[in-house]
Order: sequence, then C-alpha cells, then structure tokens
Amino acid sequence: MPATPPPDLARLFAEAAPRFGLSRPAGACFAAIWRAAQAPSAEDLVTILGLSRSNVSVALKELRERGLIQAARSFGSRKDYFVADPDPWALLRSLLIERQRRDLAPLAERLTALAATADDPRLAPLAQMVQAADDWFARLARHDAAELAQLMQAGDLPKKKKKKNRD
Repeated sequence: MPATPPPDLARLFAEAAPRFGLSRPAGACFAAIWRAAQAPSAEDLVTILGLSRSNVSVALKELRERGLIQAARSFGSRKDYFVADPDPWALLRSLLIERQRRDLAPLAERLTALAATADDPRLAPLAQMVQAADDWFARLARHDAAELAQLMQAGDLPKKKKKKNRD
C-alpha cells in the first residue's frame, strides 16, 4: 500500500478543492495520489483517507474528468491504480484549462447573447471584458507546463508607478 500523505496536505487540498470547482473528497484523493510513491488503488484511498468507497469512487471520476489523474493497470491485475502528474505547473495548467472551459467560456457566451438582445448599454462592455478574460485563459492553456512556469516566473507584469512625494 502507498505511503499516507501528510494529514495536513490532504486536509489542505480538501479545503482548497471547492475554490477550484472540485469536491472536498476529490481534493483529499488528489493529495493522496499526487504524493504517493506507488500509485494507489481506490481501496488504498479508502484506507488512507478514511472516506467511504462511494465518496472515493465519485471523487476519482471527478478527477479523471478534469484530467488531473489517470488510471493505470499493472500487468495481471484488474485493479485500477491512479497517478497524477508530479509537476505542480502541469496541475496549474490543468486547473486553468478546466476553469476556462467550465466557467469563463459559458459565461462569455451567455453575456454576449444577453448583450445582443438587452437594451442595457453596460452589458456590452461587461461581455467584452469576460470574453477578453476567456481568451487570455485560452492562450495560457496553449502553453505546456514548462512554458507556463517560465511565463509566470518571468514577472513581466507592468510595475506600479511610485507616487511622487510632494512636500
């Protein structure tokens, strides 16, 4: 059986998961899979995390649908074992892709349609802003994990101008 993740990591991932559109059990399962030296099975996750089999099953389905984990089989076994990319930048990339696909793209589409039919002049700029954010996320998602890390670590954001002291 794989090593148990530190309880604080599983708890932290479980608490953070809803902020990324995941359930708490999915966050705990991801922590256990991500930290495992050996790919855990669903039964291993039940034992490690103390979750019910049904909670683990639903969480694994959720994580697979989001592309955060993959199922693998060892030769001669019918059990699925679960693996996650150990690169945190790949995790960030997956979360960005999913956030854009599930949240921003549908919102941009609905706002654009609403702005076209409504007589409120504030809706068009709002739809344009959300569309710009959606396009930005989509462009970020086109980069692989290494390129994303370089972009974010480069710090190419405009610097704030310092206020001049006028004494």
